[in-house]
Amino acid sequence: MPDAGYLTIGKVVKKLQAQYPDLSISKVRYLEDEGLLNPSRTPSGYRLYSQHDVHRLETILYLQKNRFLPLSVIKEQLDGKTGEGGSALDAISSPTLLPQDEEAAEKLHPIDRMPELLGVPVSFVRQLSEAGVIPLKKSPHGRDLVDGRDFPLIRACDELRHFGIGPKNLRQYVTAANRESAMFEQALVVFARKGGGVEMELTDENRKQFGMAFQQMLVLTDQVRDTLIRRQISKTFSQMEQ
Repeated sequence: MPDAGYLTIGKVVKKLQAQYPDLSISKVRYLEDEGLLNPSRTPSGYRLYSQHDVHRLETILYLQKNRFLPLSVIKEQLDGKTGEGGSALDAISSPTLLPQDEEAAEKLHPIDRMPELLGVPVSFVRQLSEAGVIPLKKSPHGRDLVDGRDFPLIRACDELRHFGIGPKNLRQYVTAANRESAMFEQALVVFARKGGGVEMELTDENRKQFGMAFQQMLVLTDQVRDTLIRRQISKTFSQMEQ
């Protein structure tokens, strides 16, 4: 099979790491194991990624980072909505995928501009703040400000309202995040010890390794969480059918 225009897994990771620093070869392989990627193979078994494969991977990473979507949902959207002749990102694009997010993330925005910027009511953003999902900051003049980095999270919470999941329901995730962060911190301490000691110098390389380890832990714990929830939901509906 000709390899013109195809990239090895290492080159794919190197190409995308500038935009997604936590990307690693192991994560790309994990996405393949989960059925989200299906690269070609050489006769000797080496993976070769086409431009379509790379674009699909970029889409997956974007949706994870900016839309906070679980892999199962991303797979359904990519497999179910990718039309012939169109890219996966084009197929699932919507008003919630705004190209100015990167620019907005660098700024604080008055809360009264949320209907204009995000299409959500000011009252909804305040409810998210009261539930602890997002913090609000104060301007020198006392105005409530929203961090642009929270825009994707606000949109995700807004989409959940269509399923009857509101800000009050999300308090449990705030509590869980606070609890789980302690677990991740301890795990990173163990990781540091294995790497040569907790007090090792925080070089750029060490920070990169920590970031990759943390990202992998998030991916794996998401898989555990998704599986446990799916199992319980399946059990509940199975009992209802009896």
